[in-house]
Order: sequence, then C-alpha cells, then structure tokens
Amino acid sequence: MQAEQEDRFQDFVRARWPQLVRTAYLLTGDVHHAEDLTQTALAKAYRSWRRISRADNPEAYVRRMLVSCNSDRFRKRRVIESLTAAVPERAGRDGSATRVEERGSLLAGLAQLPPRQRAVVVLRYWEDLSESEVAEVLGCSPGTVKSQASKGLAKLRTYPGLVDSRTVSGGREGSR
Repeated sequence: MQAEQEDRFQDFVRARWPQLVRTAYLLTGDVHHAEDLTQTALAKAYRSWRRISRADNPEAYVRRMLVSCNSDRFRKRRVIESLTAAVPERAGRDGSATRVEERGSLLAGLAQLPPRQRAVVVLRYWEDLSESEVAEVLGCSPGTVKSQASKGLAKLRTYPGLVDSRTVSGGREGSR
C-alpha cells in the first residue's frame, strides 16, 4: 500500500473506530468481542483499502464487512453466551441505575435475536440507517429489512426485561 493510501486508511480508522466498535458491541453484546470483530473487519478492509476507498461510501462497505465477520463468527463455532439479567450491585436512586438496567435488558434482548434480525435492528434503529442503507449493508432487499425488523422488534417487545422496564417507568405498558 502506498504511503498516501496508508495515511487515508489510518485517518478513516481514527475517525470511525468508536462508531464501528459501538456497532460491533450491539451485534455481539460483549466489549472484547466487539473490539476483536472491529479489528478483524478493519484488517480485511486494509487489504482491499485501495478499492474500498474508491467506493461511494467506504464506511458502509466496512460496516457490511463488520456484519459479515460477525456472521462468520457464528459459522466457525457455536458459542452460547448467557448475559445476566441482574446487575450485581445496586447504584443510587438518581435514575442512572434504571437507565443501566434498561440498557442491560435491551442488550440481553438483542442477544436473544437471531444474528440477521439483530443486525437489522442495530443498523436500522441504533445506527439510524434507512431501510435501503441497511439492505445495502446486508446485501438483501429492503423488503427483507422490513420483515426482519418487524420480527426482531416483535420479539423485543415480548422480552421480559424490556416489558418490565416499560411497565415500571410509565405506570402502564406502552406509555413511552
């Protein structure tokens, strides 16, 4: 790789690292797996950076690599991880503990979704990509994105930790 291309790649990594790790974290549910997944995707991107940097949206290309690498992770070996529903220690009552518990419930709920549904939900609603952008990242049709998002959200709505947090925070379910 030429020095100019190398500099562009390093600038890209510096600028996008936090967002890519955040997306990877939402896909994996674990900080360490997220960092490993991001490094794997960026290593693959480095090898093809000359071609990727000429694309209309290099970030979307790398994000797609991130999702693909996550899928590969499941193909290689099936590792079942169980996230705990309860936080080990209770924090103060200033509301931050509730937000942490809600976030934990959301992450646990995401972990229960199949990889494709999880990827759609994360990219569509957390990364705020349009249906067509998600379809491009995942290499599927916008209709598939819609159906996978619908199924994923339906499963999240029935996830116990999320149902409980909606009921507690507003006094009745669906008040948010």
